[in-house]
Amino acid sequence: MEPYGGGDGRVRWVTPEWLMDNMDEVKIVDCQPNIHDYIFEHIPGAVYLNEGLFREPRGMAPAMYIPEGAVELIFHQAGIEDLPTVVYTGPGEVKGWDDGLEQTMLAYSLARFGHRNVLVLNGGLPEWKKAGGDVTKVFPEVEESDFSAETQKDFYIEYPEFKKIKDHDDVLVLDARPREVYEGQGPWIKPGHIPGAVNLPWASLMDDENKTLLKPEEEILELLEAAGASEDKTIIRSCGTGREATNEFILFKWYLGYPDVRIYEGSFTEWTQIEDNPTVTGPDPY
Repeated sequence: MEPYGGGDGRVRWVTPEWLMDNMDEVKIVDCQPNIHDYIFEHIPGAVYLNEGLFREPRGMAPAMYIPEGAVELIFHQAGIEDLPTVVYTGPGEVKGWDDGLEQTMLAYSLARFGHRNVLVLNGGLPEWKKAGGDVTKVFPEVEESDFSAETQKDFYIEYPEFKKIKDHDDVLVLDARPREVYEGQGPWIKPGHIPGAVNLPWASLMDDENKTLLKPEEEILELLEAAGASEDKTIIRSCGTGREATNEFILFKWYLGYPDVRIYEGSFTEWTQIEDNPTVTGPDPY
């Protein structure tokens, strides 16, 4: 099965079997939650790159994306080039810190800074091993690259514009957090959710046992229809810090090919730090 997906093809999905047949044609990036997980086992040839490298404090928001210059240094050291690059994560065998979002976070980060050929391993390391793929403790020798980062500003929306358009009739804000924190109190200074945001938990779109494996497309489409996520709307993805939203952003934009999708990267964390901003508790958007 060839790489699959929609949109402009910057991010696509591949099966373990496809990767086995194309190992010599791709760059492989392991983004398991901790370096010790990678040391314990990884796909042969995979270089380790932690998703946390790409965010830092800015203003009142504690986890915003670093500038292009800093990204380039990271990409150079990791040998990232604009060639087919497979990203995957695993269950965190050593530390147990995984939640399945590492690979969508890294896939988004690569695309956000100008990579045009990102391949997500559907099902991650568990599906790779289930299909009979080898794992190793041997590290590849990494050659420094000269990748030029270019921020894709049309992928995200910043606070002033978000606040201005979020309640327009042709805009749908989807909150990717679990239902219990959407409706009630999470770790944030305020409870609930941004007024108008509809809850679509990211994990509901993934396999019940493996949160790196997409559910069948017909099940995904049923969930999207129930949330009112039609292709004629601007779909703004939000969550806690913009991380959970990466799962749904790449799914909407590149798996299903929705024409107008963006991430509010500051998400609920930034929204709630602004004193005058209200929040809503309970199951209803408003």
